[in-house]
Amino acid sequence: MRISTTQYFGMNVQTMDDQQSQLTQLYQQLSSGVSLSTPSDNPVGAAQAVQLSMQGATLSQYSSNQNTALSSLQAEDSTLGTVNTILTNINTLLVRAGDGSLNDGNRSALATQLQGLRGQLLSQANATDGSGNFLFSGYQTTAQPFGTSASGAVQYNGDSGVQNVQVTSTRQIATGDNGQQVFLGVAPVGTNSIPAGNPANTGTGTIGAVSTGNAASPTNADKYTINFTSPTTYTVTDVTAATTTAPQPYTSGTAITLGGQSVAISGAPATGDSFSVTPATQAGTDVFANIDAMVTALQTPVTPGAGTANLNNALATGMSKLANTLNNVITVQASVGGRENEVQALQTVTQSNSLQTQSNLADLTQTNLTQVISKYTMTQFSLQAAQQGFSMIQKMSLFNYIGN
Repeated sequence: MRISTTQYFGMNVQTMDDQQSQLTQLYQQLSSGVSLSTPSDNPVGAAQAVQLSMQGATLSQYSSNQNTALSSLQAEDSTLGTVNTILTNINTLLVRAGDGSLNDGNRSALATQLQGLRGQLLSQANATDGSGNFLFSGYQTTAQPFGTSASGAVQYNGDSGVQNVQVTSTRQIATGDNGQQVFLGVAPVGTNSIPAGNPANTGTGTIGAVSTGNAASPTNADKYTINFTSPTTYTVTDVTAATTTAPQPYTSGTAITLGGQSVAISGAPATGDSFSVTPATQAGTDVFANIDAMVTALQTPVTPGAGTANLNNALATGMSKLANTLNNVITVQASVGGRENEVQALQTVTQSNSLQTQSNLADLTQTNLTQVISKYTMTQFSLQAAQQGFSMIQKMSLFNYIGN
């Protein structure tokens, strides 16, 4: 096969052009630090880079969502801690109110303190996060959840919704709890039935707290009334099941069995006096209404005997409801703490995945200086050698020899 001079020259020029083009590309990579600027540089790598970029953007959004969720949960956790302290202070005040040595003026002063604690609790129920959103209003984060009606009672203006944030591709997490759950409800576990005495009682009988002996008993969900047929006998009526026992002898301080529960009555009830034990969910779960009832009880003048017994019964009812509220707040706070821990664990995983994604993307798109400089130097030497060789070869012409 014969190669003409024109073909030979063309092949050499093309080779040097290719080398020059490669040098230019390598120089661009060195100057910009980017090895993959167009898909044509590395089609497979470009496709992988697009996927890694999308994955990085997704992880970045998840990281932002996790930060938002954690901030909201931390704000709620702090608020619930304050609520817990206020409720504990209320309980301490109610214990003091049961001191038999107090007079009406003392109890009225305690009622004033109780109203102050109620105001503090209402303030916490309307707390906001760092962005000014209400913590306990459900979906209506810009609307104040708790207000006061014309009668002075606290009413809930939020909804039953719970805000959720997507923190990973497969996990949504609740970033808060609505006011109904926290301040108007009771926990499904650790809640006791509510004892109460009829305000019309004329005897000195007082009811104590309810004890649960068999938490699994279905009869614990029933409402009971204890009716005194005489100062020394009583009957127990299961209101839910519509059954009544025969008269039983009464002994002050002795526990009365009510299904899987029991309650003790002390003192001297009169004929016709009655007491009740009601499941917590049916006895009223509004903490503000409970506090208002305690304020009213403490402001009411007390007459010795039946008046003192009625006050103690009212306090027993209020403290039992307050204990359920405290249990509920602690349960909600434990849930918030669990979600905080989960988000923090996910933050660690997301950060690790983000760093790995960034590293993989950098390997595809950023210049490896050592490799590129080495390749640039070799290509430069090859081009110089080709130029020198071509310069020598083009002088090898018959006309040069003829001329001599």
